[in-house]
Amino acid sequence: MTDLELISQHRCFGGWQRYYRHASSAIGLPMRFSVYIPPQAERGRVPVLFYLAGLTCTEETFMIKGGAQRLAAELGVMLVSPDTSPRGAGIAGEDDDWDFGTGAGFYLDATEQPWRSHYRMESYVTDELYGIATRDLPGDASRTGIFGHSMGGHGALVLALRHPDQFSSVSAFAPIAAPTQCPWGHKAFSRYLGPDTETWKAYDASELMTRAHRPFPQGILIDQGLADSFLAEQLYPEVFEHACRQADQPLTLRRHADYDHGYYFISTFMHDHLRFHADQHC
Repeated sequence: MTDLELISQHRCFGGWQRYYRHASSAIGLPMRFSVYIPPQAERGRVPVLFYLAGLTCTEETFMIKGGAQRLAAELGVMLVSPDTSPRGAGIAGEDDDWDFGTGAGFYLDATEQPWRSHYRMESYVTDELYGIATRDLPGDASRTGIFGHSMGGHGALVLALRHPDQFSSVSAFAPIAAPTQCPWGHKAFSRYLGPDTETWKAYDASELMTRAHRPFPQGILIDQGLADSFLAEQLYPEVFEHACRQADQPLTLRRHADYDHGYYFISTFMHDHLRFHADQHC
């Protein structure tokens, strides 16, 4: 049983929107996360969907901007969203850049000093937070999915591919789909994982998919805005699309004219993602 500190709670569509803090054994620092608990949880365990947010975001961003709670309440799905990195690790330079360090954990376990002591977001999400959601909170471990946006879309695809025994459904909004090929990935991976680019492939969804065969037979859903200013230089959805063809992986990659990278785009298609996961778990 994890000792959870309830920071705040708010009645929401018959359920509860809650924010927690706890001492993280994986991170070695206090961590925060948010959870929406639907009204159906009063009668027993419910499907749980993890959402991983993007660069500069916190555990609050998705719950405030995503517009997911109303439908989650109807579907009976619990939503869990962690912070995007450790906070206050005391590492020189961790607050210098918006796309590295604080707010930019990239959902991996760093292997390089000084980052490896605290920047262990993969272990935090897949071991610690997963355990909290399915043990201390009313999430059903047999009905679990993961999705996310941008850096979090990268995280969702990678963690689903690395932990298919835990996550049986996966989707993403504008994911960093081939981080070994883009500036964001080069910056983060070279510092968190070191100079050996072969080791980077373990956290690249496109690389992981090329080694797999139909890992999610019920499909993967990705939405991408075509007015996204990061599309050409950072995201590379076409690389992931090609990898899925090689792996015989069903993929629905929807490209939307005029939509950008932000939460107006995400909230527009949020209900499609919730239903995509609910169809597999409810």
